[in-house]
Amino acid sequence: MNIQSIEKAYARIKDNSLLTPLLHSRELSRLVGGEIYLKLESEQHTGSFKARGSLNKILSLSKEEQARGVVTASTGNHGLGFARACEISGAKGIVYLPKKASQSKIDALGYYEVELRFHDGSSLDTELFARAFAEEQGMTWVSPYNDPEIIAGQGTIGLELMEQLEGIDCICATVGGGGLISGIASYVKAKDAKIQVIGCQPKNSPEMCLSVEQGEITNLPEFIPTLSDGSAGGIEEGSITFPICQEQVDEFLLLSEADIEEAIRFVAHTHHRIIEGAAGVSVAAVMKNKDRFVGNTTVVIICGGNIDIEVFKGIL
Repeated sequence: MNIQSIEKAYARIKDNSLLTPLLHSRELSRLVGGEIYLKLESEQHTGSFKARGSLNKILSLSKEEQARGVVTASTGNHGLGFARACEISGAKGIVYLPKKASQSKIDALGYYEVELRFHDGSSLDTELFARAFAEEQGMTWVSPYNDPEIIAGQGTIGLELMEQLEGIDCICATVGGGGLISGIASYVKAKDAKIQVIGCQPKNSPEMCLSVEQGEITNLPEFIPTLSDGSAGGIEEGSITFPICQEQVDEFLLLSEADIEEAIRFVAHTHHRIIEGAAGVSVAAVMKNKDRFVGNTTVVIICGGNIDIEVFKGIL
């Protein structure tokens, strides 16, 4: 992934996306003994960073391709970004969801003019089924992460960070399929190779970490539930994010479900903000590894705020 692709993506989506705030966290900074900043993608349109990549992908298509139809699969956040991109572009869209998708995200998709279809099986099973359907129907498949235009769109976060803050030492981002961290790392390391990019994953779904350790894409034999539902699930074979993560991600940190809960509570009580489980993973990475960040200027990507309210209430 080159920075020119990310800069082109930024020019394409900037009029329909938000420059999200970069908030200095006095509370986390004091806890860690370094300077901690929160990049609030939870304030982005649709409540997560996913609005960027799907918008870049769909706006990159011809009007003929948009009219023929676009298909995706999502546990929620990517689907929301996809649905909004369809609305902006006028593309005809179909979203496949695994039946385990959170009800709050399903309800949110109902506000957009896209067709919702459900599939039995895991997130990865649903992705593979939906991609095959798109190919059979001659429609464009919009991957949640395995697409250069998706990665470039997510990489616009890195572009913004380099303009918002000087002297960044570390960036912590939650990893699922790897689109977010691949885009950010590709941009910031091209600008400053000394910046450390740290992948954060729940212990219940550490597929990218395992894959990098094993040197090949490695998925868990069965799905284990996690609060980080937005990052949960396997990685498809041949994903272009895997070699990018191998090359660009400096370290992986794994967090327990209790760690994620604690992080969500901490942000709620100290910053009065609602964040989803996937965002809690990156906050927890800093909270549980204080020594790693002492004396550093660290940016934590708050990747989304779309948590089921009943789940949130239970955590509080």
